[in-house]
Amino acid sequence: MKPFHERVWEVIRTIPAGRVMTYGGIARRLGTRAHRAVGAACGRSPGMPAVPCHRVVDSRGLLHGFSGGIEAKRVLLEKEGVVLKKRTAKGRVDYQVADFASVSLDP
Repeated sequence: MKPFHERVWEVIRTIPAGRVMTYGGIARRLGTRAHRAVGAACGRSPGMPAVPCHRVVDSRGLLHGFSGGIEAKRVLLEKEGVVLKKRTAKGRVDYQVADFASVSLDP
């Protein structure tokens, strides 16, 4: 079996440009509740474009943890067409536009 972080990266690679997925959503796809471990795996990723971790947000749609900084994450998402609500200084993903719920994993 592949190490957990590699399985997380596989899921992240399936998130299309212009869409996002939550840390918890990735954990559920992997059959676990370890959303914090998903965040840790993002921190260990080989980076872009190999693993587009900027497409991962928290359960409230808030932007967190990105090696290039939150502002860079916001810019990348907006360039891909993700709509950010301006309720906070960092922005919040508008799930009505950006939610990505159907990830299929090969067995």
